[in-house]
Amino acid sequence: MDCGICTSKSILLFLSLVFWAAGAVLAYIGASMIQSYSTFESFIQDKQTLIPAAIVIGISVVMLIFGLVGCCATLKESKFGLGCFFLIIMLVFAAEVVALVFTFIYQGKINPNLERSMNDVFAKYDGKNTESQAVDLLQQNLKCCGVANYTSWLNTTWFRENNTIPHSCCINATQCAGTPQPPNLLYSEGCEKKLETFLQHALTYGMLVVLGFAVIKFFGMLSVCVITCRGSSRRSGYQPLYA
Repeated sequence: MDCGICTSKSILLFLSLVFWAAGAVLAYIGASMIQSYSTFESFIQDKQTLIPAAIVIGISVVMLIFGLVGCCATLKESKFGLGCFFLIIMLVFAAEVVALVFTFIYQGKINPNLERSMNDVFAKYDGKNTESQAVDLLQQNLKCCGVANYTSWLNTTWFRENNTIPHSCCINATQCAGTPQPPNLLYSEGCEKKLETFLQHALTYGMLVVLGFAVIKFFGMLSVCVITCRGSSRRSGYQPLYA
């Protein structure tokens, strides 16, 4: 068996194992992206962030089957099986490229829409409704206060009626009465910037993982081509491929 065939088969077997591992990893990434959205969905009116997540999860569902097809086709050296595996790799590769494009596009749309939607939700805060629960959860989890900072609350209906800032802004609830002064008892950073950073990091992480798998699949397609092209002629110590 010549070096090219041996290397190509090794790559394909490795790729089959990668498909199995990728299924689990991509499922986790997709679930994390959806969880990031659902946690703060009240502040995100643009639902395009679910598109790449749905694509990633869809890919992960069929990864196990693809891995089995690739492993069997490589070991049996079947032209038909390798052809199917090549088609599978190409389709998954294309889907991953689409996911990357959608993720890249959405990253540029986070900032323009975020401030407006957050201002709308914060303005509806009354301490009881679902918007209030979302705001409190956001401020507690991200350790932030207000849209830009704690002064953003001073222009809200809640502050005008209660003369206090929600206790979810307090660094230590037992030492903080929710008053603007002294400000050192409140979280100093605004929630808009922190939420934007959080979403950017989640999307970037997902994009890098998908990109890494896409590169591996590109080399997998090359390996199928090497085995198929060289399999038509007899080589010393290696039998031709049969469908």
